[in-house]
Amino acid sequence: MKKLLVAAALAAAFGTAHAQQPVKIGVVMTLSGQFADAGNQMHNGIKTYMKMHGDTVAGRKIELIVKDTGGPAPDVAKRLAQELVVRDGVDMLAGWVLTPNAMAAGDVSAEAKKFMVVMNAATSIIITKSPYMIRTSVTLPQVMETFGTWAATKGGLKQSYTMVTDYGPGHDSENAFQSAFKAAGGTIAGSVRFPIANPDFSAFVQRAKDLGPESIFIFIPGGAQPAALGKAFAERGIDKKKTRVLGSGETTAEAALKSMGDTALDIITAWHYDYMSANPLNQKFVKEYQAVSNGRNPDFFSIGGYDGMHAIYETLKKTGGKTDSDALIAAAKGLKWDSPRGPMMIDPETRDVVQNVYIRRVQKVNNELVNVVFDTIPMVKDPAGERRKKK
Repeated sequence: MKKLLVAAALAAAFGTAHAQQPVKIGVVMTLSGQFADAGNQMHNGIKTYMKMHGDTVAGRKIELIVKDTGGPAPDVAKRLAQELVVRDGVDMLAGWVLTPNAMAAGDVSAEAKKFMVVMNAATSIIITKSPYMIRTSVTLPQVMETFGTWAATKGGLKQSYTMVTDYGPGHDSENAFQSAFKAAGGTIAGSVRFPIANPDFSAFVQRAKDLGPESIFIFIPGGAQPAALGKAFAERGIDKKKTRVLGSGETTAEAALKSMGDTALDIITAWHYDYMSANPLNQKFVKEYQAVSNGRNPDFFSIGGYDGMHAIYETLKKTGGKTDSDALIAAAKGLKWDSPRGPMMIDPETRDVVQNVYIRRVQKVNNELVNVVFDTIPMVKDPAGERRKKK
């Protein structure tokens, strides 16, 4: 790693002496494998921001160097981050669809002193891996603790069964929902964890149906899996009059709703973004995004990429184009803006995202299944980060 540090220092010195050189951003995503769609959606969000706001900021051109990890591959992610710093001389790192990859690259950010923007990976602890990191997506505790409390209070539910993917974000979601739900007076009837790679959901859904709990809470990654789970729910015939189905935003993403059909009706989710939002900023974003992505609608991966680029542009404006990591992270702390998803802030103490959490129900509007917001919890901080801050 000494070689990495020396190379990074030389690159930083070179950048200071040549202020008009391009700002090189190493973007690491999953552009192949089962999470390819997630990476492509994020990439399109990045491209949409640059289309709308130009490719020059503070007098310096923005140059993206994009790399593909091929899936959850922390060793590959760390190697790519090191290569971007040492060989390509990037000024900062960005992207990170999946938690294991972001965790591994956090070490590179810390040791090479490189500003790093996490545009999706949602496990709370990621942000602690580097003092030069910010996040523009969401944390699972931020949404799921809020949802657990809501479910047991305003939602009127007293029992739930949890089903999550067996990796960092799934564990975060399970722990956050269960702890908040129980603290608000609910009980957990049982729980199960899915394998992360190509799970067969049928048996898991059948087990939940056989138990017949008052509600089922679900967390799975985005990409292709929500549609597969939706198909299993449809095939197994979960009766939502007897069992309320709750989930994170991935559960009722656009593709999942199309797969489930009317069996998705009345599923309740908590999330931070939906392309159907009437926010005028969102309507403009959706139109521009559709032009970039050949007619596709944006999702939470897309908005993470879009807002990640906004944070990069605004920090560069504040530093006058300087890419020194200490200057960039100081500029990013406390940054506030209006996003297509609503008001946002980078917490000056934790460097994590602060935003609204929306409670939605799947309904049919103009003969189309959509998530309709019926409650909003404003400007929620990551509760896990708040607890770490007090230690």
